[in-house]
Amino acid sequence: MRIRIDKDSCVGAGMCALTAPNVFTQDDDGFSELLEGREDGAGDPLAREAARACPVRAITVTDG
Repeated sequence: MRIRIDKDSCVGAGMCALTAPNVFTQDDDGFSELLEGREDGAGDPLAREAARACPVRAITVTDG
């Protein structure tokens, strides 16, 4: 799995960090970012749910 965050689309709603706190966090400005070493989701099944929870669809999860 590969996770990408579109920083231009992110509005800082924080749903990703609330849904999958082992994968996502928020930077100092409140925008989404991946925790270090979690670019592949670290096997967390909630990573896909976090992408679905994003109100502006700024998170993309792909296989491979």
